[in-house]
Amino acid sequence: MREYSTPLQVQIPETGNLTDDVVSNGVEHPAAVVFSRRSGTGWSDVTAAEFLAEVRAVAKGLVSAGVEPGDRVALLSRTRYEWTLFDYAIWFAGAATVPIYETSSAEQIEWILSDSGARAVIAETPEHTGRLKEIRERLPEVHHVWSIEDNAVAVLTTLGEEITDETLEERRTATGPGALATLIYTSGTTGRPKGCMLTHGNFMFELGVAIDELDTLFVPDGDDEGAATLLFLPLAHVFARIIQVGCVKARVRMGHSADIRHLLDDFAAFKPTFILAVPRVFEKVFNTASQRAVADGKGRIFNRAAEVAMAWSRSQETGKTSVVVRTQHAIFDKLVYAKLREALGGRCQYAVSGGAPLGDRLGHFYRGIGVNVLEGYGLTETTAALTVNLPDAQKVGTVGRPVQGTAVRVADDGELLFRGGQVFAGYWHNDEATAQARDAEGWFHTGDVGEIDDEGFVRITGRKKEILVTAGGKNVAPAVLEDRLRGHLLVDQCMVVGDGRPFIGALVTLDRETVPSWAEQHGKPTDIAKLLDDPDLLEEIQGAVDDANKAVSQAESIRKFAVLPGEWTEEGGQLTPSLKLKRNVVMRENVDEVEALYTR
Repeated sequence: MREYSTPLQVQIPETGNLTDDVVSNGVEHPAAVVFSRRSGTGWSDVTAAEFLAEVRAVAKGLVSAGVEPGDRVALLSRTRYEWTLFDYAIWFAGAATVPIYETSSAEQIEWILSDSGARAVIAETPEHTGRLKEIRERLPEVHHVWSIEDNAVAVLTTLGEEITDETLEERRTATGPGALATLIYTSGTTGRPKGCMLTHGNFMFELGVAIDELDTLFVPDGDDEGAATLLFLPLAHVFARIIQVGCVKARVRMGHSADIRHLLDDFAAFKPTFILAVPRVFEKVFNTASQRAVADGKGRIFNRAAEVAMAWSRSQETGKTSVVVRTQHAIFDKLVYAKLREALGGRCQYAVSGGAPLGDRLGHFYRGIGVNVLEGYGLTETTAALTVNLPDAQKVGTVGRPVQGTAVRVADDGELLFRGGQVFAGYWHNDEATAQARDAEGWFHTGDVGEIDDEGFVRITGRKKEILVTAGGKNVAPAVLEDRLRGHLLVDQCMVVGDGRPFIGALVTLDRETVPSWAEQHGKPTDIAKLLDDPDLLEEIQGAVDDANKAVSQAESIRKFAVLPGEWTEEGGQLTPSLKLKRNVVMRENVDEVEALYTR
């Protein structure tokens, strides 16, 4: 049984809670700009003192409305400034936040509100409150619903005018590290979501070590304007949430954007020094840049620039960069890489990737163009990061070493087990599931399969429950094949199949953004339905399959694939809100297509 641990080198507070950061910022650094929020067509700054005053005012309104210590208050909204404002106001009132994805259906919302026993809901839009009206009569515990777009901030501020500062401060300071901070329902690829209980202490541990180890993110080198990040992932997900709390703690200027369509415009205006994203975002940026280069007749230049960027990045790990690569890298830095960095606002030095494996190719590409992607690993149950690559301790293709105070173990069956102060308190009202996830020694069973190298770097190789066993008895982890295959500019999603079958196959969906452009360049109809049997397109996909197969043995390789006419989306039910594939749903919907792979 292989094991590795990183010693704790920072002191974690044994008293207090997450609201202490807002108070100390507002009192000790009142003029520091901690947020930039949308204002018309631009951005307006919010100081630490202004944020503290707003949080206090809204929190008083919650107290006046009858929110008691330990109550759960649900937050149903896209990523926006008010999300963060309400999150801290709920904590000031001594309550716990229950995030709900803004895309959730009425049925999903009902389950979360009912299971959590939420006393109040803060919803964003009239459309959200409309979903709540459908289910309100079945939720007797919900006493209040406020709408952000219907002046929830002003309404609660007015409501709380009679609550004194002393009363609020008494409520705020009564919460300790062991108190529930948030109840995050895992999106789940199967079954009903379970509520993960994360305490103030979980966050305090996680951020105490993360800010110490990732200090270059929070205090960027050679940048007098200070660190800044633009959040665009859902704050209902623990990944974005931990960055939110970390930015508040470190006084990093933070902005919010929920409109992915205008993300590049937001980057240009906001100029972040670091961003966080899931691998699909990095794939999209790369594929879009490649497609534009081809459309402009510069496809060969871009491809060569990408090859050089990857070669330069790989040479950084060996310490041996050839003169040819060094020279070409310097040339492409001016011709190509600078433009790509400018698309991220021009100041971005780092990106943090999580949620799924990024893969060697993209990791080396981004580092090669001057945006170092630090890949990490964690789950909702572990308050985000368990491991992370650091600027001075990085191996592309791994998820880094365990963060301080954290230990990792590989069980006999290959499952990764972790232990540390960021591991959750358990599942809400579900002792059986808690006992299955965390053993008597405190080891959390992740359900992921992986390995640890001699230096402690962890590599994720697949999900324990997703391991396929072919009819010949070969164990196949689909993740490595799927990650490579999704990297092709024409591929949107894919799923490897073959459990109990004679060989491995794959289902593939096409990218709605890049396929029409490719079709125009090749003189073909842009309607995807007319391209499913196109020999040139199938040859492109076969090339992507051949590339993916290089990562595995012949027995594990994809022998056949089928290109499907539809797409897999969160709205369609095939993806979770964190963009993980619901394999059981995809299999159920494509029984005939899978069967055809093995019969035709």
